[in-house]
Amino acid sequence: MTDTPGYELPFLLFGGFRTLIDRLHAELARQGHPDIRPSYGFAMQAVGVQGATASEIGRRLGVSKQAAGKTVERLEALGYVERADDPADARRKIVRLTAHGVDVLRKSAEIFDELRADWARTVGAERIAALENDLRAVVGPAAYRLDAAGWFSG
Repeated sequence: MTDTPGYELPFLLFGGFRTLIDRLHAELARQGHPDIRPSYGFAMQAVGVQGATASEIGRRLGVSKQAAGKTVERLEALGYVERADDPADARRKIVRLTAHGVDVLRKSAEIFDELRADWARTVGAERIAALENDLRAVVGPAAYRLDAAGWFSG
């Protein structure tokens, strides 16, 4: 049994998340992506390699089509996504990642690998692997949900 209060666990998990995300964004800015925000990363993951409509992006993020559309507009203005006609339905537009969008996601993956390695150097590779395995066991498939932006905003 521990004397650690139960509320400390979510704060520690969130603090770890914030530390990783803040370091990621500082490095992305240094590498030529100063305008990228955490919510944009979730949105670009929701767009995916195949592209998606604003409605699909909204569903994946847990936000309205209108909120997804505003994020898409901002990402488009920054050059991370583009809209194209849907070959299957001329009434719909498909949002696709641009080369700039693919670049930021590639760099993000590389930086996350570096950040994980930093943590492994601090506490040991075995402890990081055990932590990841334990979190997978507790969290299950929800670990890869993209709707954090909607969860945090409303």
